[in-house]
Amino acid sequence: MVIVTTPPPRFLVIGEPEHAVTQYAGRLAQAQPESHGGSPGGDSLGPSAPVHVQFSDRLFGRTPEEAALAFERLARSRTVGVTLHDIPQPSDGRNLLRRAECYRRVIAAARGVACNSRYEVELVARHVLGHRGAIDDIAVIPLPVDTPLAAPSADDRPVRRAEAAVLGYFYPGKGHAEVVAAVAASGLPLAVTTVGRASVGHDEDLRQVVRQARRLGVGFASTGFLATHDLLQRCREAAVPIAAHRHFSASASINTWISAGRRPLVPDAPYTREMAELRPGTLTLYDPQHTAAMAEAIGRAWREPDSTWLAPDATTGPDTAAVAELYRAWWAGLV
Repeated sequence: MVIVTTPPPRFLVIGEPEHAVTQYAGRLAQAQPESHGGSPGGDSLGPSAPVHVQFSDRLFGRTPEEAALAFERLARSRTVGVTLHDIPQPSDGRNLLRRAECYRRVIAAARGVACNSRYEVELVARHVLGHRGAIDDIAVIPLPVDTPLAAPSADDRPVRRAEAAVLGYFYPGKGHAEVVAAVAASGLPLAVTTVGRASVGHDEDLRQVVRQARRLGVGFASTGFLATHDLLQRCREAAVPIAAHRHFSASASINTWISAGRRPLVPDAPYTREMAELRPGTLTLYDPQHTAAMAEAIGRAWREPDSTWLAPDATTGPDTAAVAELYRAWWAGLV
């Protein structure tokens, strides 16, 4: 009997450095020293090295069509596995059909396909493949949460900023407008802060939320981009951590809250229920259908600060090293 061994795929890092998907790819690459940064052309790699990429169309091209073409060119030169991010869904509006076709082309060109949750596999089936593809072949490998900072004792906590904080890039659908409305309805002495900056092309959308907050008498601020240390520190200072996306697929912002030792408020939705099952004790779900329910959840978090920190028995794994190992085991079944 001849046993043939193959090296694990290299995690190819593509995209703008500040983007959460690019940063995640970078962490996976650091967990495997043979991995590389690169471009969609993969020019820094040997001609046959298998690679795995974290794909969002926004990172591979200016348009969905350009992104699909860049991925296809990469896949023609070597074996490529892919994890899909920012899955097309109806909230894309007029872009849904173009983005769905892009992701269909990526799936067709890839050697293996993974998503970060069962819910995202369902989105792929419904909105990308139209139930025509073999979704049983799509692996589910969750986003990691690295060892979170310990929740401090009540006496050692940082001074609370009187704010409901929404983490990550600002763009429509991230829930900022809803949080502003809920804070206004609560009557609490809270501002709303977006911990991050506006996504490219959404500066005017951010200004609209600022105007909404002003009309409702709610303070509103944006921190701009923060490096990791400053980001985690700001996460620990916010009175009310919240991830209020209207349309979840996977969420690095939820995991960042957890990494900061916080237990964020999140809408009760299929993805968040799946993550609450994976990581018990890390999320507080609220009814997203009514402003009053969000306002009540924000009020409870403000009055009961212990509820916004991870309990000692909260389950936070898998971490990046464990997720990298899941990829290696999955790839062993592909080659």
